[in-house]
Amino acid sequence: MRRGGTSIIAVLVVVWLVIGFVAALQRGYFGDDREVSCKTVGDTALTVVAGPLNYVGVNPKIDCEELPDELPQPSE
Repeated sequence: MRRGGTSIIAVLVVVWLVIGFVAALQRGYFGDDREVSCKTVGDTALTVVAGPLNYVGVNPKIDCEELPDELPQPSE
């Protein structure tokens, strides 16, 4: 009986993630012309993980701090 419950949970998780993947596809997150950055990868991952919540108004976004043009040098 325990194995059946685990199988149902696994199927639900897979379906949840597939729905999230479809939402990310519909938002155009997997296009070749998209710039790859912390923000775009984070937004895509959050959309996939949010799954069906995307269809009830959730629009997950991430705010990444971009690296400055010049990185500080280590002290000697």
